[in-house]
Amino acid sequence: MIDNFNIRVYACVVKEEKVLILHEEYAGDFLVKFPGGGLEYGESVIECLHREFLEELNVKIKNISHFYTQEDFIVSRFRPNEQLLTLYYSAEIIDENELLIMDPCIEKIEWLPLQTEGEPLKLPVDRIVFKKLREKFLENIV
Repeated sequence: MIDNFNIRVYACVVKEEKVLILHEEYAGDFLVKFPGGGLEYGESVIECLHREFLEELNVKIKNISHFYTQEDFIVSRFRPNEQLLTLYYSAEIIDENELLIMDPCIEKIEWLPLQTEGEPLKLPVDRIVFKKLREKFLENIV
């Protein structure tokens, strides 16, 4: 029975036709995902992004704008009583020299080329967002 919401907020940082992704272990599962995480009570989605980027990667972000909101009903793969709602923003890192993995669950960061073939991201909404990023930032995408 679904009796709770889990609101997730992520940012897509794109430069030179590559997007920043994290390789992370979560609840015993290995994920490749965008930076971001769970919205906490009492904070705005933008405050959540600022907090998550500082907690995960030691960086501040700017030029934050809405990119995509999940449209389908999805149950959390980690908590079957929770309905997920994921929000995606585009953002820029203010100073990449400060980029440092702060969260011990993050194994590595990667600038993933948008031209990568196949499905490099496992989470269903991340796949939609990756496709939309390709459509926005790459020319002549079929």
